[in-house]
Amino acid sequence: MDIDNVKNVCSAGASQGSKDVSGSGPSGRLYAFDGPAAAVLDHRGAVVRWTGTAEELTGFRAEEVCGRPVKELVADLPDDLRGATEMPASGRVRLWHQCGDTIDVTFRTTKVGGSAEVLVLAAPTHHIADHEQGAALLRALSAQNRITIAVHDTELTTVQTNAMLGAADGRPVQPGTRLSDVLCAEDAERLEAVLRQVLETGAPVVRGNQHVSWRHDPARQHALSLSAFRLEDARGRPTGVAALYVDNADQMRARRHLDLAREVAERVGKSLDVVRTAQDLADVLAPAFGEFAAVDLAHSVFDGDEPSKQLNGGDMGNAALAPATAVWPAGIKRGESVPPLPDHPLRRSFLHGEPVVFSLDDFIAMVSDPQLVEYLVPRDTHSVMVAPLHARGHTLGAITAWRCGRSDPFTEDEADLMKQIASRGALAIDNARRYTREHRAAVALQQRLLPPATTDTPAAETAGVYLPAGGGAGSSGDWYDAIALPSLRVALVAGDVVGHGMPASATMGRLRAAIQTLADLELEPDELLTRLADLIQRLAAEAPSGDRDIVGGTCLYAVYDPVTRRCAMASAGHPPPVLVRPDGTAEAVEISPGPPLALSGMPYETTVIDVEPGSVLALYTDGLVERGDRDIGQGLPRLTEALAAHCRPDRALDETGRALLADLADQAPRDDAALLLARTRAVPAADTAHWEIPADPAAVSKAREWIARQLTMWGLDNLLFTTELIVSELVTNAIRYGRPPIDLRLIRHHVLVCEVTDSSSTQPRLRRARTTDEGGRGLFLVSQLGGRWGCRHGQNGKTIWSEQAIHGSP
Repeated sequence: MDIDNVKNVCSAGASQGSKDVSGSGPSGRLYAFDGPAAAVLDHRGAVVRWTGTAEELTGFRAEEVCGRPVKELVADLPDDLRGATEMPASGRVRLWHQCGDTIDVTFRTTKVGGSAEVLVLAAPTHHIADHEQGAALLRALSAQNRITIAVHDTELTTVQTNAMLGAADGRPVQPGTRLSDVLCAEDAERLEAVLRQVLETGAPVVRGNQHVSWRHDPARQHALSLSAFRLEDARGRPTGVAALYVDNADQMRARRHLDLAREVAERVGKSLDVVRTAQDLADVLAPAFGEFAAVDLAHSVFDGDEPSKQLNGGDMGNAALAPATAVWPAGIKRGESVPPLPDHPLRRSFLHGEPVVFSLDDFIAMVSDPQLVEYLVPRDTHSVMVAPLHARGHTLGAITAWRCGRSDPFTEDEADLMKQIASRGALAIDNARRYTREHRAAVALQQRLLPPATTDTPAAETAGVYLPAGGGAGSSGDWYDAIALPSLRVALVAGDVVGHGMPASATMGRLRAAIQTLADLELEPDELLTRLADLIQRLAAEAPSGDRDIVGGTCLYAVYDPVTRRCAMASAGHPPPVLVRPDGTAEAVEISPGPPLALSGMPYETTVIDVEPGSVLALYTDGLVERGDRDIGQGLPRLTEALAAHCRPDRALDETGRALLADLADQAPRDDAALLLARTRAVPAADTAHWEIPADPAAVSKAREWIARQLTMWGLDNLLFTTELIVSELVTNAIRYGRPPIDLRLIRHHVLVCEVTDSSSTQPRLRRARTTDEGGRGLFLVSQLGGRWGCRHGQNGKTIWSEQAIHGSP
């Protein structure tokens, strides 16, 4: 709409009745006159009266025209008027001006009552056309139900308007009304300030956005676009203000819909947690779309599984409510099942994927139970919309929105918008569901590949805790292990594999199996890590070319001997362990970390420390000490302090581990965290015996004598015969094939361990002797008489050991 045209029309309408009129002749000269020109003619057509406005229009004074025929004032008399005996009722002619120009005028005539005289009114033709067009434009604008026109005088009192008092009343606003009679006081005062500024300055306001409320309905706001301009007479004097109010409800609604759709796209789907995604969806909808919003999901969706084909109310549970601070009915509780609803045509349309809109009466009619309605519907609800959450051929659940109080009921356009929102929300929830399923599978695989959470061996009691990554990271292949070794020793392991998900879990499983095998070979920690690094290189070579750079990891391998009370350890790029002594002091063990496992060919170094009985060794992965706001340099001291505070002799290790993870780990850690706690024990000195054997074949008989005395002292006479045979064979082999010094050691616990150590690195080998062979039966006898046997190599030689079960021991 052209504001200038409206301004001209309104100005013309407002100036009707004033005396200021102007016209121009062919020469373009302007002629000012007051109101319509008026003259009175007698029955012959002669001028008998001549008004001042007629003089202003033509420039002729009354004495110059009175008594003269009016035809003499007409410059070009039309043919239909030349022979006329009476004045026509209306017409258009050109009048002479006193200066010689002509004026195009339109006239009307009427007889003066009781006489033969005729009154003639004339005005410039272009003014008449402007008034007719203006009147037509005003009538057309007034007929528009979304456009309100109001003309106010200089006191801002309404002179003319097409406004109605509102839907509740429907009566038109009468002239003489002020804005405060129609609008709320605050809105009226704000609008009058705008109109008064226009009136005072003459500067128009174009499309100013305003929100107003009717006095009879103050709770509901209306969005209007205001255009206002000053009205002036022909001399430029203010006569009032014209205001146009355009209802912006549709535009504002479309803008809100776009904003809501954009917010759904931005906020919903960032999390891979099903409940968090559902809550984000509910938070977007309330209160922007409805005063209340709830998201209900199939019970199986919470666990990452697919929902059933026939989803009903009883199969769903509430996942999200918004706003959280609202007072909800008793039947709508977070996490509880949604009661089933009866069959209904509107509900069946929901099952076909279409949103359903209920009025409160429709909902009551469907439920047919007033108590159930009170149980399920928020207070003051008048409109309910339910939209299914469909994704990839499955109905995951539903979104329900309620409108209460004076808010507008849901419309068909809003139902279409809800369908789009539900579609996007369903995809986000389904993505979270599928991630939950895969994450649970990866975590289950990871946990199945881990050892038992607690172990109890003569060397130590252990407790392991594993915390999978959250926030979409998935399991990362962290693991721990406690491996019982011969001679009552225990191997403690912590490791971290590169990558996430099932590939990392599978690699972790292969590494754990390899360490179990290598541990059985009783290798030194540095030698074991070297072989493990070689294995990683082979795994990388087997991997697809694009995945070779992500095959790797770190590992800490430690062996604790309860007899010597010493712990030997080596690290392949792994954080150092923390030692908590019995007195409660804690410190990180100083070790020389080698390169990560992916870098083979680099040496590893074994560190040996003394460990008091009752101490706690803590092995962990970097997910426990590193996070977004701290690195290992900050996290390790914090872990050390926490271990000192939590590791108490009277507290179970598994409880201590859970407390530590709760204290140190993030709510949704980006990396796995594994923790292994080992409380060390010591074999009492009375349960061990040691004897140095001279390199003399006669020492074999002396060794048997020594064995007999020691076993008799321990009350193990039932093992005397077999132990003498075992010791005889081991000592004989050491004297014959080994090098001095040679040591014999007995260890008593739930098994009897016999160890013979010499300085030779020759590996003994079990073989089957032929009938004619004079030797080669010693290790065969040892393997048959003992429960198990083996050989381990150290820095200064080798040790051959054999174990026998002690009857009656656990």
